[in-house]
Amino acid sequence: MVKKGLSIILLVLCIGFLMGCPKKTVVKEEPSVKKEAVAKGEAERSTKAREEAAQREFEKSMVAKKEPGIEGVVSESSLLKDIHFDFDKYDIRPDDAEILKGDAALFKKYPKVKIQIEGHCDERGTTEYNLALGERRANSAKKYLLSLGIPESRISTISYGKERPLDSGHNEEAWAKNRRDHMIILSK
Repeated sequence: MVKKGLSIILLVLCIGFLMGCPKKTVVKEEPSVKKEAVAKGEAERSTKAREEAAQREFEKSMVAKKEPGIEGVVSESSLLKDIHFDFDKYDIRPDDAEILKGDAALFKKYPKVKIQIEGHCDERGTTEYNLALGERRANSAKKYLLSLGIPESRISTISYGKERPLDSGHNEEAWAKNRRDHMIILSK
């Protein structure tokens, strides 16, 4: 009997050994679609909030100009900088090219904004000559902005020649300030 009991115990131990402990099943947690959607929604809201903040900053920088423009009401923005020219020239200088690149980045950020480039000259020269030079200056800036990817439909030009000086002085310092292109925002 002892042999029989010992055989049964040995048999039970062998069966237990062969079956072993049950293996734990490891389940990899896949990122859920819901978690991804939540993260994507948060990122979109964050991006939208940044864009809205930038839009508010741009709008706060705009001040209505006193005189109406050719294409409706116009505004000026402190974010847009004037560029200047050498005497009797309409070439874009390297420093002014950097200014135009900054303006172009702003225009790309706000694709509905339309601008008008005003060409100005100093008081030297005839009215007709300065109107033509102011036009060449405005068109030079326009051409540069076009080369940076700003659509032509968003840019208009006008020349004021020597009629709207920034500085009414009669010396080289005043004349240098007056040889410029000035950009304004058009609103209809």
